[in-house]
Amino acid sequence: MKINNKQIIIKTIFVLCSFLFILKGNAQELETLINEALENNPEIQKFELQYSIASEKVNEANTFPNTEFGAGFFVSEPETRTGPQRFKVSAKQMLPWFGNITARENYATALADAKYEDIVIAKRKLVASVSQSYYNLYANKAKQAVLAENIKLLETYEKLALTSVEVEKASAVDVLRLQMRQNEMQQLLAILNQQFIAEQTTFNKLLNRDKSIAIEVINALYLPSEEIETTTENVALHPELLKYDKLYHSVEQSEFLNQKESSPMIGFGLDYIAVSEMPNMNFSDNGKDVFMPSVSISIPIFNKKYKSQTKQNELQQLEIEAQKQERLNTLETILDKAVNDRVSARISYNTQVKNLKQAKDAETILVKSYETGTIDFNDVLDIQELQLKFQIERIESVRNFYVQATIINYLSN
Repeated sequence: MKINNKQIIIKTIFVLCSFLFILKGNAQELETLINEALENNPEIQKFELQYSIASEKVNEANTFPNTEFGAGFFVSEPETRTGPQRFKVSAKQMLPWFGNITARENYATALADAKYEDIVIAKRKLVASVSQSYYNLYANKAKQAVLAENIKLLETYEKLALTSVEVEKASAVDVLRLQMRQNEMQQLLAILNQQFIAEQTTFNKLLNRDKSIAIEVINALYLPSEEIETTTENVALHPELLKYDKLYHSVEQSEFLNQKESSPMIGFGLDYIAVSEMPNMNFSDNGKDVFMPSVSISIPIFNKKYKSQTKQNELQQLEIEAQKQERLNTLETILDKAVNDRVSARISYNTQVKNLKQAKDAETILVKSYETGTIDFNDVLDIQELQLKFQIERIESVRNFYVQATIINYLSN
């Protein structure tokens, strides 16, 4: 019996959502959305229907060849010793060689098993896609919050600049520069809002629901304090590779079926011939009908077809082995890159945290310098721009860390 499809990816979901233990009060939100996607996504439903069709072919394989019925009417009735023959009725049933039907069932089952892996693969990919889209939404929302915060900060600086202009400690150009910088940030904020709407559509469609449904993402997302250990040995057991094993097995079953189909077939039949009585004749078998049981055998004397099929199966097995090795190499490369990129994301995050602290210190020094009347608004803009850059890069580092984590989970769990 097959394990419930939903249970196949439960482990992946829990491993993925284990990263959310550091969130404040919203840790189950992503898991809930993933479960909804698994229930409603049409691609998953498509693969489940394909598997059901493949499974039904097992019942199709458990059949005998059609029973042959025949009937004939003698236009010119042949005379026999017992009387003239009027018509003939026949029935014939061919039976495959022993084990032929079982071989067909095993082949159909093997194909269904290979098709089942498509469901597992699709569900894993869906979990990764939903998670990555969720992290994209988080990053977008976080960037919008940072921009809004910086716009307010620039408004504060603008008030300081206006005050300085009044006492002739700054020029109107400084005010205009601050205002232009605010305009740029307002533009970036508007663009981010449009990108959020587009990403929200992507997310909702993964869940197969209306694109306009609002997505409430988490407010804060941080990196785990320690690097999470990654197991790479499980790549060899990934469903994408297990599918090749099952395809290889299906070719083995195809060859076994080919050998069975190259065996003879036995047929059993019965002919009935209606005979009329001969007039003016009186003997015991006058008008006696004829029953004739028959046995036939079908032998594939010209078996070049089966030899060719055997050769094709051998080549197909070699092809599957090559495809599996190629995919294994690709998956290992992707996993290694994801692990390194996740480490790089942590390094970048730590760097941006340090940079932000130093930028804050510089900002504090500039604000204090205003009390002595020595504030330079060019320096203010430079520090504010650096601070915004570090904040955005920190958000990107967090997003990239979790995106790489979804790739790692897809490949190694």
